[in-house]
Amino acid sequence: MQLYFIRHGQSENNLLWDQTGSDAGRSSDPELTDVGRQQAVHLAAFLAAPGVAGGNSVAASHNLSGFHLTHLYCSPMLRAIETALPVARALGLPLVVWEDLHETGGVFYTDVETQAQIGLPGTTRAGFVARFPELLLPEGDWDSGWWNRPFEPYAERPLRARRVLQTLLERHGDTDDRVAMVSHAGFYNHLLRAILDLPAEAPVWLELQNTAVTRIDFQPEMLPLEPIRLVYTNRVDFLPKSLLT
Repeated sequence: MQLYFIRHGQSENNLLWDQTGSDAGRSSDPELTDVGRQQAVHLAAFLAAPGVAGGNSVAASHNLSGFHLTHLYCSPMLRAIETALPVARALGLPLVVWEDLHETGGVFYTDVETQAQIGLPGTTRAGFVARFPELLLPEGDWDSGWWNRPFEPYAERPLRARRVLQTLLERHGDTDDRVAMVSHAGFYNHLLRAILDLPAEAPVWLELQNTAVTRIDFQPEMLPLEPIRLVYTNRVDFLPKSLLT
């Protein structure tokens, strides 16, 4: 299996932070900015490009012969869906919402006076269907909102990442599938630690720019030598310099 982890495009909150250096006034579930939507278009074209015929192992490592994705998952957060939809359309793939790919913390707001982080419902099933009819939604009671729970504490985040990894391997691990997931930078840090078996509390931030692509190959036939290969990370060479965020 090849895994392609993709961060969403620039969100309204990303722009707010870039402009003010503060989360004051943040949205609980922000949408993409105009720049973010442009980034998503470039991402879709990049992933859909046919590439060149043939090539050696170096060419394969750079996807010069194309990506040939077989599965596409996304977080239920609006910025991830808005990023993934152009990809799904360009590739003709179904877009499957995977709840556990959400950003750390979930859907919440911060009380101005107490600084307490308070969970919110999130988009309802009816809201998703009305706005994004192409989505394949998971089963479950989302009638009152897909999140609808308290703020996600830090201790639960690495556990969720390991749960995603386990499910990913059960679905695709011993296959030739090429799986893309559109998610978030915070969750990326937890998932990559889980994949590489790094301590959850490791004092390092793994950088991931908007719409950046990270490729990880799972090679069970290489056990016990090199079963996991980090081919590249934070790849944004498909974006014009003016769209780097």
